[in-house]
Amino acid sequence: MHKLVIMIEAPTDGSAFETGWPEFLHQAERMPGLVREATSRVDFMLYGEMAVSMVHELFFDSMEDARQAMSSSPGREAGKILQRITGGRMVLFFADHKQDEIENIRRLKPEAGEADS
Repeated sequence: MHKLVIMIEAPTDGSAFETGWPEFLHQAERMPGLVREATSRVDFMLYGEMAVSMVHELFFDSMEDARQAMSSSPGREAGKILQRITGGRMVLFFADHKQDEIENIRRLKPEAGEADS
């Protein structure tokens, strides 16, 4: 699975962002191949120079699906809206997404006394 990650800095015009965000979501959710999405509003920055206020992730089955989605009409429109409402204060990148459930992680964790390899 691949995802498009959008890290958004604190907007300079909060009202324009809040008004435009649903418009962005409407277009982004129309992109072909979109499997799911997730939005996280940042509560507290622990470290780093970028003042991230929100992270939005768009998930696709493959990198090719993600690229096609971005080049689609809804993808291009979503990009224009995002540029407008953030003033370009964002970072976008593709990531190869891997995920595991905590039960599986704990099951594979070495027992106490076993050597870590």
